[in-house]
Amino acid sequence: MTTSQSATSQPGTAQARTAKAGTAQPGTAQTGTAQTGTAQTATAQPHGSGHDQLRQQLDTLTTEAFRSELAEIDQLPTLDIAKIMNGEDSTVPGAVAARLPEIAAAIDAIAERMARGGRLLYAGAGTAGRMGVLDASECPPTFNTAPGQVTGVIAGGPGAMVNSVEGAEDSTEAAAADLAALGLGADDTVVGISASGRTPFAVGAVEYARSRGALTVGLACNEGSALAAAAEHGIEVVVGPELLTGSTRLKAGTAQKLVLNMLSTITMIRLGKTYGNLMVDLRASNEKLRARSRRIVSLATGAPDEEIEAALAATDGEVKAAILTVLGGVDGPTAQRLLADSHGHLRAALRSATDAPGSAPTDAPTDAPGGTPGVTPGGAA
Repeated sequence: MTTSQSATSQPGTAQARTAKAGTAQPGTAQTGTAQTGTAQTATAQPHGSGHDQLRQQLDTLTTEAFRSELAEIDQLPTLDIAKIMNGEDSTVPGAVAARLPEIAAAIDAIAERMARGGRLLYAGAGTAGRMGVLDASECPPTFNTAPGQVTGVIAGGPGAMVNSVEGAEDSTEAAAADLAALGLGADDTVVGISASGRTPFAVGAVEYARSRGALTVGLACNEGSALAAAAEHGIEVVVGPELLTGSTRLKAGTAQKLVLNMLSTITMIRLGKTYGNLMVDLRASNEKLRARSRRIVSLATGAPDEEIEAALAATDGEVKAAILTVLGGVDGPTAQRLLADSHGHLRAALRSATDAPGSAPTDAPTDAPGGTPGVTPGGAA
């Protein structure tokens, strides 16, 4: 894959200073990993020839390249800098779009494993690791995932979410230890995340996962990366040089967030965690989510408020079961049983409820939230 890295020269910039591409270190400190709390022993930083070798590697990475046309960006008016940065960000969705076939293939493989009881584990350092932890932490309230079903592992441990843990990213052994502490199995999936695609922690996590028979995905922002090569599903979203040389929390971080959104959200759709585009498996843990629960049942069923309240009361507030009681004409315990028999897929449970002898008729078709004729959101569930 070849992506054009040419950048438009901005008005008002002075002549470029002479500089070697990629000699600047990334603008964000690269740190840590594991949600497990295991002690992290970081490999010592390379010196001498090792340091030179690492510098040469960075010189080859598009995410580290120096952009001479932006050498005087600090002299521009704030609005001009904001326009340049916004223009840079607008290129990221296109870079992600170029990798949609690889992303879709990874999602199907992840969903297959998770349907068998496997977990989705993200592993990375610094910004990449934080992106994984963020995505994982949002799955329980959004999709009612079980504890540990989606987990972020960040080099340096939980403290690395808010503070730099220098050197943690350099240890492949720490990655293996963190995943071993989680009892990694063959039905699990490990997604290694690294902008450079060379971070030892992310590569080590993928290599260890493959040795345990787990599914592996390598998400990088450089072409020909070691991370993508190590994984069964390599996803290389080439976003090009950053606005600030090597600051991969910018375009690379945005690309990672977009891809992780897809991996988790579409996997959950495939697992029946949604009904159309409604989050029917959300966990109502506060007043806002309880209000959202009632709104979702209303959108899915068109039922009056009194019937919605009764359905939620009969199902202990579980949205998916409440919808089934209304549309399927069954009581709370029957709704729970039908959902269990359907592995949580509401459409399949609705078909079972409406096909059962003596079942109450419903005006809402099972292929359309809200009973809208001819609308079939999403895939089969």
